[in-house]
Amino acid sequence: MRLKKLALVSLVLLPFAAGSAMADAKFWRHAATSGATTGSTYLSSRDDHKMVIATQDDASAFLASNGEIRGPYLEAALREMRNATPGSSASDIDLATKILTAQQ
Repeated sequence: MRLKKLALVSLVLLPFAAGSAMADAKFWRHAATSGATTGSTYLSSRDDHKMVIATQDDASAFLASNGEIRGPYLEAALREMRNATPGSSASDIDLATKILTAQQ
């Protein structure tokens, strides 16, 4: 008799335990994805900042060498700027100066 009572109580309480476990799973899934999103946003924003600094370094070297040193980040930025404003007649020196004087 005692075993039947224990089995009955277990069956009655099982849905509550399962619901609680599912709620915890939702919480942890949300916490994990939120943490991953925050982490990836932090890393990508740091990478963007690193690219800006690298582009500015390339622009500085370009200007200091009178256009002799053309780094890959500067080349990519110049290409992007020319594609964004196809009719522009700005020289590479003008664009490199603009890169260095642009507000962050």
